[in-house]
Amino acid sequence: MEDMKVTATGYDFRPAHTAIQRYVDGNFLSGFSSAVLVGRDLVDVKCIGWADKEAQIPLRLDHIFRVFSNTKLITSCAALLLFEEGRFRLDDPIERFVPQLANRRVLRPDATSLDQTEPAVRPITIRHLMSHNSGLSYGLLDPGTLIFNAYNERKVVNPATTLAQMTDVLADLPLVFHPGTSWEYSVATDVLARLVEVISGQRFDAFLQSRILGPLGMVDTGFVASDRNRLVAFYAGADPIDPMKPGLNRADDAPYPGAYLRPVPRQSGGSGLVSTLPDMVALIRSLLPGGPALLEPDTIELMMTNQLAHGVWIRFPAYGELQGRAHGLAGALILKPSAFDHQEAGGELFWGGRAGTQWWISPKKNTAGLIMAQREMGFAHPFAVEFKRLAYEAVKRKS
Repeated sequence: MEDMKVTATGYDFRPAHTAIQRYVDGNFLSGFSSAVLVGRDLVDVKCIGWADKEAQIPLRLDHIFRVFSNTKLITSCAALLLFEEGRFRLDDPIERFVPQLANRRVLRPDATSLDQTEPAVRPITIRHLMSHNSGLSYGLLDPGTLIFNAYNERKVVNPATTLAQMTDVLADLPLVFHPGTSWEYSVATDVLARLVEVISGQRFDAFLQSRILGPLGMVDTGFVASDRNRLVAFYAGADPIDPMKPGLNRADDAPYPGAYLRPVPRQSGGSGLVSTLPDMVALIRSLLPGGPALLEPDTIELMMTNQLAHGVWIRFPAYGELQGRAHGLAGALILKPSAFDHQEAGGELFWGGRAGTQWWISPKKNTAGLIMAQREMGFAHPFAVEFKRLAYEAVKRKS
């Protein structure tokens, strides 16, 4: 397990800890753990609250979390390891390796049925997949739309199917826009995981173990919890529409009964892993300058560079276009801090999972951070926004 000893002192994170304690006391969160780095030095490590609120089990550093979309960072790193070996170029069409995704068609803007399409003006490239502007969708965030219904009817996100079977299903579904012209959160990272399998000739979990998890000592990261007794209880808020309504309801069967307790065919590169705070610190530290690195410096710099066309920003159905937020090869980029961000967050690369795990790396401020929680739809919850802003402030005050 990664050494979690704080090695740089003099930073005052008490305001950040107090804020999170308020969310735990107010029954918005069961528990919360975090780590903040300046350079490669840990400047704050904290566990607050419960791993299991009902059983009153205090949260510890070795507790295991469902990291959901934090998985995407590991998958992107896996692909970039193959990129460094010259196994593909970023602008290679994905159909060169996954032929099912050739000859894409795109839904017309006014389409009322799935057959109202036009030929894609260009193929999906690996760059498009890594930056979520391929035209693929997810079937998660836009209920009622044609593509949402199609993805769910065809069970694109289905733990009982393999990554190869998923690409077979995608072959018959249209894109929602021409590749490279817009942005939509999607199963693109699962396609990327399939790419890793095809190029490496290994199952996705085997490649991760041999090239990332093993070398970095990430002993508790995988598609099945290494110790089910350390898997943190999962909760949903009292009201999915109002995140600040107090109350938590256990949701241990999410996203499906027995998730992460036994192997399933789908080794999801987009959302399938569990991990711990020390394991995720090991991964983030390996992407920071000043020590042994998972990837070459030029690759890391490229990973943190905007890949979207001019004027294209990331967007979600519930929030619309998020101007100032772009996307690199492994996460979103804050090009222009919003009113919710700390104003020194410009240049930050970040992403998180639906249950409230989140990571960020800020090259300009030489800092990085991780937060771990297990509350449904916790990624954009106010607790995460507030902690991150206060963490930036704690680093700023010391510097």
